[in-house]
Amino acid sequence: MPSWGTILGELNQLQAKQDPRAFDTLRRKYLVALQNHTRRNTVLYAARWTHALPIPVPVSPEQVMITDEDMEGFMEALTPLPASDGLDLILHSPGGSAEATEALVSYIRSKFADFRVLIPHAAMSAATMLSTSSNRISMGRQSSIGPIDPQFTVTGEGGVARSSPAQAILDQFSLAKKECRDRNNLAAWVPMLTQYGPALLVQCEESLKLSRELVKTWLAKYMLKGQRNAGMKASTIAKKLAKHTMFKTHARHIDRDSARAMGLVIEDMEQDPKLEDLVLSVFHSMSLTFMGTPTMKLIENHLGNAWVRAVQVNIVQAVRPPAGKPTMPLPPPGGVPTGEPSQTPSEIGPISTP
Repeated sequence: MPSWGTILGELNQLQAKQDPRAFDTLRRKYLVALQNHTRRNTVLYAARWTHALPIPVPVSPEQVMITDEDMEGFMEALTPLPASDGLDLILHSPGGSAEATEALVSYIRSKFADFRVLIPHAAMSAATMLSTSSNRISMGRQSSIGPIDPQFTVTGEGGVARSSPAQAILDQFSLAKKECRDRNNLAAWVPMLTQYGPALLVQCEESLKLSRELVKTWLAKYMLKGQRNAGMKASTIAKKLAKHTMFKTHARHIDRDSARAMGLVIEDMEQDPKLEDLVLSVFHSMSLTFMGTPTMKLIENHLGNAWVRAVQVNIVQAVRPPAGKPTMPLPPPGGVPTGEPSQTPSEIGPISTP
């Protein structure tokens, strides 16, 4: 199994040769190698959420979360891929919008009948939801998914905002109604209850329903298709994944044995040692990209098509390989390494290499 240090050594060699795109060269080398091994379309979707920035700049959580903006990246990465070859998605994400995830699933599934998610480290929250829309999930001993219970930002006393589970908000309100029957408890509860807007409780209920319904639908339609009582199994799995009282915290990691025990179709990544080596090599090279550049999010395929969000000047770039060379990934144009910002204003859109 390749280690982070081994991949770092390769990066150092590329930098010693003064390769201006060493991070991209290394990462794309292993994406191509993985595709050559599986003969399946290969796409990396990764966000910087487990790595600190190498530069002191302000960032927002939305820059690493699943958002509607990601559709542009998936369109860039998936458009040139033949549907007949299936899709392997290497997924490393903290999650994000359930609505944006639903749109991505609809787009992916409109093209690929055979869809596998590969998790080298962690795919949490809405990224777990995305994983349940696949036919199967490949996980290693170190891999995790997470609960899918929705979170809400609530502003408390002093204007301090914090993220709270929807179910915890509902449970707290139910407890308040019970305790406030005794007027002596009103003084203690009023400061806490004033942080809830008039529609928050309804939003919590509806968001919980949405998370469960989406996962239930995807599981029954794809992962569990053909199994006996697929609908009932899908409903049970969705309820478990969304149950806040079961996991206690939204950040709880669910390993592959626990995921399999729930009923999800899980492959042990090390059953194919070559696959495991290559997936982890992509992951380590991706990690080095995040550690050494201001890149916040990567969506790229094995052909060299890439969509990148970076901080500092908030650049979004899309990179395409030249016609006639579909298997050789290329660096971005203009001498700007992918994930490294230029001194130009913010850009959004595809950039074609001449």
